[in-house]
Amino acid sequence: MDTKILLENGTNELEVLEFKLDGNAYGINVAKIKEIINYQTVTPVPNAHPSVEGIFMPRDTMITAIDLKNCLQRGVSEPGGLFIVTNFNKLDIAFHVDSVVGIHRVSWREIIKPGTTISTSEDGVSTGIIKFDDRLIIILDFEKIVTDINPETGLKVAEIDELGERHRIDVPILIAEDSPLLNKLIVDSLHKAGYVNLIRTENGQQAYDVIQECKKEGTLKEHIQCIITDIEMPLMDGHRLTKLVKSDDETKDIPIVIFSSLVNEDMKRKGEALGANAQLSKPEIGNLVRVVDDLVLGDK
Repeated sequence: MDTKILLENGTNELEVLEFKLDGNAYGINVAKIKEIINYQTVTPVPNAHPSVEGIFMPRDTMITAIDLKNCLQRGVSEPGGLFIVTNFNKLDIAFHVDSVVGIHRVSWREIIKPGTTISTSEDGVSTGIIKFDDRLIIILDFEKIVTDINPETGLKVAEIDELGERHRIDVPILIAEDSPLLNKLIVDSLHKAGYVNLIRTENGQQAYDVIQECKKEGTLKEHIQCIITDIEMPLMDGHRLTKLVKSDDETKDIPIVIFSSLVNEDMKRKGEALGANAQLSKPEIGNLVRVVDDLVLGDK
């Protein structure tokens, strides 16, 4: 699979793999995919979640197979079809699908945020929709699907308790995260860690608009001393936001922490090239606080 887009910097584009389930079109960011393989017989796991088909071991690596049709409440998949083998949040997981259509290169600006009728607040499993002439492709929230199956794979918020008693910290932090659930969990975790001066935005474009407004008013220092951003977001992704901030003399010294399920070796190199000060995988909420402490407090 050609994923050269991963080596490009700040284009605000992504590649989406379109696949089919029951004749419906769905999508996944190519950056999450390790490989696509033919269906393999799996070994069932006792007392597993109903959506977990079992485990298998291609090339001596144990991978959990998830029945995506079951996750979407469309019944149970029969043997056959394909496995989309993914890696995100440091997990290798295979999703069972009927077939693969192809790869589409699109701008994040072309991705429509789901309406409340199909994605309500924290309960939705769609992160965006791509409209083509003859069909809609629904991009699924694979992180939420996996977290719903096993909450232990999500943000380890208990790590915040291990930090002990914290004092109030007024350092202003700008957050860009499109998932309502993760946005809230990040804010709640930072609040618990003492950070109370937070600005929440839903994507890179909103965050950049806040930065531009602060520049216009001459209040950058008062309102933004650190930025925490996801990578995958509609309108503007976190890499594009990082590139814009770090290429501007007025904002280049603001620390940026990329906090994303997509932080692997390839993406780390991309983030470093763009000037990100730190990059963490999403389960590492305790480390996020420690990194922010180092960046904004230093020896204070």
